[in-house]
Amino acid sequence: MKRMLINATQEEELRMAMVDGQLLYDLNIEAPASERKKGNIYKGKITRVEPSLEAAFVDYGAERHGFLPMKEISTEYFVRDNKGTNKPNIKDALKEGQDIVVQVEKEERGNKGAALTTFVSLAGRFIVLKPNKDHSGGVSRRITGDDRDHARQALNEVDVPKNMSLILRTAGIDRNAEELTWDLQNLLTIWKAILNVVLERSSPFLIYRESDSVVRALRDYLTGNIGEILIDDKATYIRAYEHVKQTMPQNLKKLKHYVDPVPLFTRFQIESQIESAFVHNVTLPSGGSIV
Repeated sequence: MKRMLINATQEEELRMAMVDGQLLYDLNIEAPASERKKGNIYKGKITRVEPSLEAAFVDYGAERHGFLPMKEISTEYFVRDNKGTNKPNIKDALKEGQDIVVQVEKEERGNKGAALTTFVSLAGRFIVLKPNKDHSGGVSRRITGDDRDHARQALNEVDVPKNMSLILRTAGIDRNAEELTWDLQNLLTIWKAILNVVLERSSPFLIYRESDSVVRALRDYLTGNIGEILIDDKATYIRAYEHVKQTMPQNLKKLKHYVDPVPLFTRFQIESQIESAFVHNVTLPSGGSIV
């Protein structure tokens, strides 16, 4: 049986393992204490426009200002005189001190600030909504063959609002138009709330936080072939239960609070496999090794 194992007993890190029987085939480790910004949406303020880089720098509340390339700026933010221009000079299109809604596309790296975009993506259970970018929808590249044709057909039956687009996620395979529409309505509610908050407060501030690690794991990794989800921490289990109950109630029977005194990862012999994955020498079946 394939299982999702979530080890959340240590404050320092949260570990999610995907196993087939006792064979580990996927592992994700996150430090809950560290602030993850990727996917978060902020109301920021343009602090500098740099024509030589064709980019602007945005104060969105982080220590380092974010980097916003011209190609990631929606024309809705261009100053009025430039909205009809095909490709205006960035110095003419934007002005310093201008408010702008951005999403973190890449985390800060070294001395570089986060990479930002104004083309927001909101991930749901089955689809990704692009609320301010049309003609950019479609089907996930991970969906192939006949599944891709069926996915396109289901997606075409969904009524997408004007100037928006959808991307069907792998979890959306075999979902009908009614289920996809339900997911779309949830995301439209979130987008409406984001737009309302933007008008209420001055920049910079965090508008929307991407789901926490447990919710993301359930959203991104839970597929029909997963027979059981085991979580060894009561608070984390309750959080997961509430999410599954709201978004995919058919999977509630798979969700279980693991209370055995033997540690979860030890029970499924995961610890030794994790150690093997991080060693510098990899032993080959032939007897050789890779360093």
